Amino acid sequence: MTDSPKPEETGKLLAELQAQAADRGYNLNPDIEFTRDLVEALVINTRRYGYRSCPCRLADGDRTKDRDIICPCVYSVPDIEEYGSCYCNLYVSTDWNEGKIPHEYVPERRPLEKMPF
Repeated sequence: MTDSPKPEETGKLLAELQAQAADRGYNLNPDIEFTRDLVEALVINTRRYGYRSCPCRLADGDRTKDRDIICPCVYSVPDIEEYGSCYCNLYVSTDWNEGKIPHEYVPERRPLEKMPF
């Protein structure tokens, strides 16, 4: 079993993700507990697989097969454009944050044939 991430690991990745989100014109989900849980899961997946596999999807463990779900995944842009949030609700738009658009369920865009089951 993977040990829980240390607060400094989580904090470092959180800062990195905040900067990435800002560079792309997005935000991180303002629910800090929810966001921290996702970031901790990303730290664990990085330890487990060697890359930041999306914590909301099943990873194959093969970077080539999982490259579409390395956070931020390739599906995040169309998700945010259409729903104001990525599938995980980690990356969100300003309108989503400000309640200007509904917080709808974001359907899975990853093709079934890419899923490891």
